[in-house]
Amino acid sequence: MTEKEAQAKALRPSRQGGFLRRNFAGVAMCAQVLVDLSLVVVACLLAWAVREHFAPILFRTPLDYYFEVFSLTAAVCLLCFHYFGLYNPIKSLLNVKEFYGVTKSTVAAFLVISILLVFLRPTTIEADGPFSVLVQLHTRIALHVNPSQISRVTLLLAFTFIFVFMMIGRFVSFRWIQACHRRGIGHRNLLIIGAGSTGRSLQRKFLLMPTLGLNLVGFVDEDPDRVGAQVGRSRILGTPADLVSLIEKYRVGEVIIARPEDPPEKMEGLVEHLEAIGVEYSLVPRFYRLFDTGRVQVTNLDATPIITRSRMVVPWSYRLFKRVIDVLISGVVMLLGLPVFGLLALGIKLDSKGPILFWQTRVGRGGAPFRIAKFRTMFVDDCRDEVAPSHDSDPRVTRFGRLLRRYSLDELPNFWNVFMGDMSLVGPRPEMTFIVERYDRRHRERLLVKPGITGLWQISYARQFAIHDNLDYDIYYIENQSILLDIVIMVLTVIAVVRGTGAY
Repeated sequence: MTEKEAQAKALRPSRQGGFLRRNFAGVAMCAQVLVDLSLVVVACLLAWAVREHFAPILFRTPLDYYFEVFSLTAAVCLLCFHYFGLYNPIKSLLNVKEFYGVTKSTVAAFLVISILLVFLRPTTIEADGPFSVLVQLHTRIALHVNPSQISRVTLLLAFTFIFVFMMIGRFVSFRWIQACHRRGIGHRNLLIIGAGSTGRSLQRKFLLMPTLGLNLVGFVDEDPDRVGAQVGRSRILGTPADLVSLIEKYRVGEVIIARPEDPPEKMEGLVEHLEAIGVEYSLVPRFYRLFDTGRVQVTNLDATPIITRSRMVVPWSYRLFKRVIDVLISGVVMLLGLPVFGLLALGIKLDSKGPILFWQTRVGRGGAPFRIAKFRTMFVDDCRDEVAPSHDSDPRVTRFGRLLRRYSLDELPNFWNVFMGDMSLVGPRPEMTFIVERYDRRHRERLLVKPGITGLWQISYARQFAIHDNLDYDIYYIENQSILLDIVIMVLTVIAVVRGTGAY
C-alpha cells in the first residue's frame, strides 16, 4: 500500500454517530422532496375544494376528474424545483435564493402545465403513413379527460396555493436545518490554514451563518510558537506539517487556505500537499480585496483564467416600482398610524424631559447628507453623534425608550424620510457622518443605493454587531436587489418586530 493510499484510508469518515448525523444531506433532501410533494398535492386538493364548495358555480366537477391533471402537476412541479436548484444542500444567505427558486419554478410549472393541457388533449384523428406513429404515440400519452373542461379557476388557485405553501415550507425547512447545524447535526468539520486577518474574518462568517453547514474546529498556522493560542472561539491546533494527523483526529471534511499574502510557489506546494492527502480544499486568492465589493466573473482565455468584476445593472422598472411602493406604504403608515404616533409621543413626554422627536444628520445615497427623524429613546444630554446603544441596560436609554427600541417603534418617523425620498423601505441603514468619514473603498459601496428602514443586516444573525462591521449583507443586497428580495426582507422584518427582536 502506497503512502497516499494509507493516508486516504486513515482519513475516511468515521462510522461513529447516529444515522442522521452520517447521512444528513441525503436524509434532508429526501425529506424535502416528500414535503414538497405533499404540499403540492394539498395545494391542488385545497384549490379543488375551494372552487367546488365556495365559488358560485352551477356545475360541480368530481375530484376524480382532476386526478390526471393533479398528478401531472405534481410531477412537473418537482422537476421544476430540481431544475431551479431547490434541492441544493448549500443554502444561500437567509435562504433568499431559495425564495427566488420557488417563484421561478412555480411560474415555469404553471406554463408547462398550461402547454401540456393543450397538447395532451384526447384526439379522434386517424392517420395513415408516417403520421400514424405520431397519432398512436399521442393516443398513448393523451389525457383521458378533456382539458377544456378543467376549471381555469381551480388551476390558478392550485398554483397560487403551491407558491404560498412552498414559501412557507422553505422558511420552515430553513429554520429546521439551522437548528440541526447548531446541534452539530449534518455539518462538516473545517480547518482554516492561516490565523491572520483573513482567517479570522472567515471564522466570524462561519459563526454568523450556521446554515452553511461548516463547523470550524480550529486553525493551522506556520508559527509553531502559536500552537495552542486562542483565536476567537477557536484555537490554533498545529502547523501545516500536522495536517494529516489533525484531519484524522477531527474528521475534517474541508480545508480553506486563508493566506492570500503567500507567494505563488508556497501556495502551490500547500495545494499539492492537500491533494496528496485527498481532502477537499478551497483557497482565498491573492488580491481578492480588489474584487470583494462586486460580482466576480471568471472567463478562460485558452488555458488562462481571467477574473473580471461586473456590476449589476438595476433596471429602471425596478427603481420606479420601488419608489411607488415606498410612497404608497409610507403614506398609508403615516396616515393610519397617527393614533399610535400620538400615544408614543405621550409616553415619551411622560417618561423624560425633552423633545418627542430626535433629529440627526445621516449620510444617504451618493454621500448626500439628510436629516433623519426618530422617536427619542435616550436622555436629551445623551442624544449626540455616538455609537448607538447595543443592549437595553445602556444608561443613556430611557425606560420608555427601551420599549420603543425593542419593538423598533422609535424608527416609525423614518417613514417620513421614505415619503420624501431620502430613504427607502429596504436598503442599508444610514450611518452617522463621523462613521462615514472613516469609510474605505469597500465601505463606500453602501452609498450606491438609498438607505432603508430595514435590510438584510437587520434580520440577520449579525445585528448584534455594528452595521459598518458587517458589509457582506449590504453588498449582497446591492448586487441582488429585486422586488422579490425586498418583499422577503419586509416580511422577515415584520416577523422580527412582532417577536420583539428590534434594535437590541
